[in-house]
Formats: sequence, structure tokens, C-alpha cells
Amino acid sequence: MGPSADRVKVALADDQAVVRMGLRALIDREPDLEFAGEAADGAAALRLLRETRPDVLLLDIRMTGMDGIATLRAIAADPDLNGTRVVVVTTFEIDEYVFAALQAGASGFLLKDSAPEELAHAIRVVASGEALLSPSVTKKVIGRFGRHDAAPVEGLDMLTPREREMVAWVATGRSNAEIAKELVISPDTVRTHVSRAMVKLRARDRAQLVVFAVRSGLTVP
Repeated sequence: MGPSADRVKVALADDQAVVRMGLRALIDREPDLEFAGEAADGAAALRLLRETRPDVLLLDIRMTGMDGIATLRAIAADPDLNGTRVVVVTTFEIDEYVFAALQAGASGFLLKDSAPEELAHAIRVVASGEALLSPSVTKKVIGRFGRHDAAPVEGLDMLTPREREMVAWVATGRSNAEIAKELVISPDTVRTHVSRAMVKLRARDRAQLVVFAVRSGLTVP
């Protein structure tokens, strides 16, 4: 399921009422965003997703009751729900939950004190199928988790050397245009290789490619 032609449906889950209020105010003021509902914990969030089928869920990780990681795993495990893109809204840019959230299916991360225009932009980016991972986040994730726990990823042996290289570049947090500039090739060429890698690895978005790169120990040459 993707966003409608004119409006992106957005739901939010956070156990702090004041945070929910602020996020709802942001969504309500954007003409291309539509507020789909709110929840104070993971169990309520899952019910909300089933009822409203939003395009994007803004999800807090540290909630009382069913937390964000458990909620992400439940969404990923339910074919009726995993069409919703999830943006984790966190207090810290990097902590022990970030890689777990990526593995569980998060499409990106946002800081709770981000500017309103950054939040709105993030919703649109993720709704369009892109990942929202800043270079600083991916660098720290790879630095913390990439040196160990390397594990085979199904489909990795099907990638061409160029596709493997592109997956490694995606894991640096760079956009297609930035990768193209680094390699002195066209953005369309990068997009083609990245798209083929995603198909072979059955990755839902670029965030999942980051996970696969870290798990496989892929690094930029």
C-alpha cells in the first residue's frame, strides 16, 4: 500500500501525551498530510493500524507496555500491516535500540526535537519508499555493529560486484546523487544497481539494505 495521490495518512504512537499533541499539530497544519489517529502504547498502535491502514507510523521506541521494538516486529510479521512505513521518533540519535529497530523493519529515524519542516519532510520521504537515515546514524551503526556479528544474507551471492559495492555505499547513508558524485557515474546508474540489489535481496527499502550490509560486513572499497 502506498500513499494516496494527494494526501499521506499518518498515525503516531507515543506514551507521552504532550509529544502526541505536538506531532498531531504538525500533521494537521500540512495540507498534504492526513492525521489517521494516535496510540499510547504498542498494542493500541497495532489496533490503530488495522483500523486505519496509514501510510506512515511515527513510533516511539521507549513506551510503557508493548515497546516500539516489539511493535515493529509485530508489524513486520503481519502481511496486512507491513505496508505501513515506520519512522522511529527518538530522543537520542543513536542508542542501543537503533540497530534493533532497523532489523525489526524501521524505515528511518527522527529526533524528537527536529524542526517541524524536517518532520514533515521525513514523513514524505518515507511515504515515497525511501529510507530516512542520516550519514551520522549509519556511520555509528556500522561502527558499533559492523565489526562483528557478520552473518550471511540470503540473496547476497546473487549480487554482481557492482551491486555489492552499491549496497555498501547505501549503508554510508548517502543518497543516489551523492554516491554518483563519489563514483563519477550518473544517478540513474546508481539507482539501477540499487534497485536490482533490493529485488535480489528482497529488501523493502534502503533502510533494510543498511541492515544487510552491516550483517554481511560489506564496506565501501
